[in-house]
Amino acid sequence: MTINWWTLALQAVNVLILVWLLSWLFWRPVAAAIAKRRDFTQDMLDDAKATQTKVDAALADISESRAGIAAERSTLLAEAMDKAETAAKVQLTDAKGKAETLLTTAKTSIERDTAAARKDNAAQASALAVEIAAKLLARFKRSPALAEWLERLVQAIEGMSLNERTALVASSTQIEVVTATEPGSEDRAEIEEAVTASLGGAPKLTFITDPSLLAGLELRSAHLVLHNSWRADLAAILEEMTDAA
Repeated sequence: MTINWWTLALQAVNVLILVWLLSWLFWRPVAAAIAKRRDFTQDMLDDAKATQTKVDAALADISESRAGIAAERSTLLAEAMDKAETAAKVQLTDAKGKAETLLTTAKTSIERDTAAARKDNAAQASALAVEIAAKLLARFKRSPALAEWLERLVQAIEGMSLNERTALVASSTQIEVVTATEPGSEDRAEIEEAVTASLGGAPKLTFITDPSLLAGLELRSAHLVLHNSWRADLAAILEEMTDAA
């Protein structure tokens, strides 16, 4: 087999021309299109990255805002709980104080009412006892011991000051000698003598009968009353019993 070098050379030249034509007419435009497409794609990627960065920043801002809102919410809830707890404690303390005040007032009122009722019952019992004693003493027609009543009256007169006795005798006021029953002439004379001697003068005496005395001998004037009777003694006893109740 014989090789035709000229034919081979011509074919080689044709191939080189074809390659040159392809590179000039086809590969360059394609490469330019590819480069342009690559640049467009890179711009799109850059824009996407920028957008993603913005989105990430926005998401970070949102997350930070949410965290701030959550923290603020927690703070507000804590403050509200503290205020509610403080208000509840104040109300509880106030209610407790009012309850203690009411209990103290009620206890004081109960004690006062109990003491008043006890005193009232004691006073009623004392009054009843005195009333019974008065009724029993009223059965006596006259005092069984006039001398004793007269002695007590003389002691009461002598217990007065000298000026009081002198003024009583010197005054024109009538002096009443009060007895529970009408005294006899001898008793009357004895009473007048004893009263005149104890007063140190001769007063004007008038005898008065007052059955409510029960028994006793009293001296009365416009400015003076010397109590000396069972009625006065019972009244004094009733007062002492009432005060002691």
